[in-house]
Amino acid sequence: MHEKSTSFSIKNWSQDDQPREKLLYKGKSALSDAELVAILIGSGNREESAVALCKRILASVDNNLSALGKLTVKQLMQFKGIGEAKAITIAAALELGRRRRGEEALEKKQISSSLSVFELMQPVIGELQHEEFWIIYLNNSNKVIQKNQLSKGGITGTLVDVRLVLKTALEVGATGLILAHNHPSGTLKPSEADKQITLKLKGAAQSLDIKVLDHLIITENAYFSFADEGIL
Repeated sequence: MHEKSTSFSIKNWSQDDQPREKLLYKGKSALSDAELVAILIGSGNREESAVALCKRILASVDNNLSALGKLTVKQLMQFKGIGEAKAITIAAALELGRRRRGEEALEKKQISSSLSVFELMQPVIGELQHEEFWIIYLNNSNKVIQKNQLSKGGITGTLVDVRLVLKTALEVGATGLILAHNHPSGTLKPSEADKQITLKLKGAAQSLDIKVLDHLIITENAYFSFADEGIL
């Protein structure tokens, strides 16, 4: 007996249930996360509609979009109905969202507090599984001139080249520096190495009349500020 396909393509749903049409007529804010992801994948599998499949995928990460963005293409392909093309589409869309957050933070440009540094850098390094060390270069109005990745290392630490930091600072005319690195472990306690490199950079920068204004340790949801804690 020939088995009848029960694949639920979006185009075969009633108009009220079609996410594309819902977005068009009701606006993007009217859609749930599952409906938005369903638009990306277009169809589900023989047992589930695209929305039902996306609800299951989201449930696997406790409905957390940041956690969804961390899933690899291979991990997404573990769900029935998600092939390589659909997995790549989901990964690409979430990466665009992450980059947009970073650009929106950079548009503010002026650093007014440790929180503004966190908002600038969390989308960049907060969710990484390895450690990265970044330098934010500021002018005398505390406006961001640029931010550079200084080093990228394993989960246990990074190497920091003080000479390169100061060379770049002079080239761009920076009068202030903010250091930032992530702790993939999630701990916010600074290590002795964190403290030593902070003091080393601070001392070297002072000889050039450049101030190290802060050093932030950043995790996915929180941060530690050397300046706020009075240990800079």
